[in-house]
Amino acid sequence: MAISLQKGQKIDLTKGNAGLSDLIVGLGWDPVEQSGGSGFLNNLFGDKKTEIDCDASVLLLDANGAFTRKEHLVFFNNLKSPCGSIVHLGDNRTGGGDGDDEQILIQLHKVAADVHKIVFVVNIYDCQKRKQDFGMIKNAFIRVINKSNMQEITRFNLTENYAGKTALIVGEVYRYQGEWKFAALGESTQDLSISAVVGRYTK
Repeated sequence: MAISLQKGQKIDLTKGNAGLSDLIVGLGWDPVEQSGGSGFLNNLFGDKKTEIDCDASVLLLDANGAFTRKEHLVFFNNLKSPCGSIVHLGDNRTGGGDGDDEQILIQLHKVAADVHKIVFVVNIYDCQKRKQDFGMIKNAFIRVINKSNMQEITRFNLTENYAGKTALIVGEVYRYQGEWKFAALGESTQDLSISAVVGRYTK
């Protein structure tokens, strides 16, 4: 049974789970329904969902928590890390449908030795122009799956009010004493692009 985490909690991934290497990290979200009108029109058309293009990205950080190479940003324009251990399965532009909206594959045994943290970020594409923020998103989550048996290991549901926020630093997979762990972060920012988020880790 998957372990449900709260913000700030951590879980061992490989310790006590010998052989675990291939992971699927799934991220999901849904747009909040917007009123379709009032009276007759509302009854006729009902609520409608605004299309919001959320993008999941992965930052690969060194032992000091620093972002040092542009190739260490894995996102819709760069779907694979230099070492081949991280693969982004592509962009979902609406957030529609059930389950994961975007997925990232990780092969822990192939992660380059200079990568110590794998950080998962979700931001809203073109948020300023579209006047969108995470107050317009609900049911956001990140989950980690054992790819070998497709069993969910852990899940973190982001339940805070993120109104006015345009980027979420959702969670991270990181090395600790020769093992890999997962931390539920749930941090929010007003960064307007993934480049701005990357700037937080550039030293």
